Amino acid sequence: MSRDEQRAAMRQVREGLIEELEGLYHQAFDRIGRVELGEGAVARLTQLLLRSREAAITPLQEEIEAPLITRAPGESPPAAADEPTEA
Repeated sequence: MSRDEQRAAMRQVREGLIEELEGLYHQAFDRIGRVELGEGAVARLTQLLLRSREAAITPLQEEIEAPLITRAPGESPPAAADEPTEA
């Protein structure tokens, strides 16, 4: 499998995982809505689910959206990356 094919396969896997996670979280939100809980309990559970969803899905999305940075084998990184920056 070529590098491009591997990248495409990884992208498909990540996108599939995101879809599955979205479905799982959608079901969880629906279940919370059906249960007879007080507003405070619903708000707390909803907030926890939102935080969990963000932590699960965001890294997968960022990896898909990240630009591909490549260089030829044996090529050194750009000089700017080697120089310390002043804060």
